[in-house]
Amino acid sequence: MAIHYHCHHCGIKLGSIDKASIHSETLGLHKLTEQERQEMVVYDSTGDIHITAICEDCQEALERSPDYHQYDFIIH
Repeated sequence: MAIHYHCHHCGIKLGSIDKASIHSETLGLHKLTEQERQEMVVYDSTGDIHITAICEDCQEALERSPDYHQYDFIIH
């Protein structure tokens, strides 16, 4: 099982964790609401977990231009 992190806005791979077993509490997933979990966490058929987050570049772009929040995808 691996956990893969990708930016929600630009799609860049943020990193991966390769572990045979890891608890959701270690990842902080238990702090997400059910809706956040449905939007941000996807389990694939191989057992890998894909988590969408936000990269530093997109975070900075959103802070500079709050109107970007209306877009799902940001090109930078």
